[in-house]
Amino acid sequence: MSKLLIVGTVAFDAIETPFGKTDKILGGSAPFIALSASKLGVDSAIVSIVGGDFPEDHLALFEENNINISAIEVIPDEKTFFWSGRYHNDMNTRDTITTDLNVLTKFNPIVPKEFQEASVVVLGNLSPGDQSKVIDQMTNNSALIILDTMNYWMNNTLDELLRVLKRVDVITINDEEARQLTGESSLVVAARKIHEMGPEFVVIKKGEHGALLFNDKNVFFAPALPLEEVFDPTGAGDTFAGGFAGYLTKTNDFSFENMKRAVVYGSAMASFCVEKFGPERMLNLNSKELFNRLQAFKTLTQFEIELTS
Repeated sequence: MSKLLIVGTVAFDAIETPFGKTDKILGGSAPFIALSASKLGVDSAIVSIVGGDFPEDHLALFEENNINISAIEVIPDEKTFFWSGRYHNDMNTRDTITTDLNVLTKFNPIVPKEFQEASVVVLGNLSPGDQSKVIDQMTNNSALIILDTMNYWMNNTLDELLRVLKRVDVITINDEEARQLTGESSLVVAARKIHEMGPEFVVIKKGEHGALLFNDKNVFFAPALPLEEVFDPTGAGDTFAGGFAGYLTKTNDFSFENMKRAVVYGSAMASFCVEKFGPERMLNLNSKELFNRLQAFKTLTQFEIELTS
């Protein structure tokens, strides 16, 4: 059976949006990726680090969703990574209030032996140095390696980021990050330049405006499903990555045509994530709801037209 390896932060988030606010809740990139992928029935593992303040209940939650936690290191005398932010009324912009790296400064990713041959690897938003350490430990030369990054690493560790980009197959970033990485305003040109940096496939996320998939001269666009209410977009990008990677792991088909389907799965999962704070919606999502949401995406994008020359 194909396996999915997820490397990323496990954290506490405190979030404020126009719809409400939370105290510390489960956050970080890895939980959103893993819980999203779990809805596709894949065998996955998280590589991360937490402090002694991280609840046993959260770890049990991962196991209940068939997520291997043997590589989540717990340092009893340290505190878990913490982030807090406030969203503006348009929900597309936010202000970071607090970023406490805490135990994350001691993170040294060690891949469990049984997942070193994983068929799909998701390198969540971490330092390029840690992402490279993970690639070094993989033994499956045909594994699909998916990388996420952000403007912080572009600003502070660009040389390291460029080195790790040469080693990955897929990059998932948002439109602002794609423009910063390349210095190009056109996303088509930006995608081409990123492809030249190493990744065969480039996924550019545009939030409520959908996602673009680029592969050489091939382009695919998946819209975001119009929603009446968006409560919290915090983990939407990571949830997208989880649905995307989970589908590719399940099907073990890394062709462009199948990537298109994976983008739709990722978009569908992200559309659920924003309906509640944190990963709450992922926890009670059932297969019928996912089927209906995928059907809604199909209806949204499917049309017939008679073309004449």
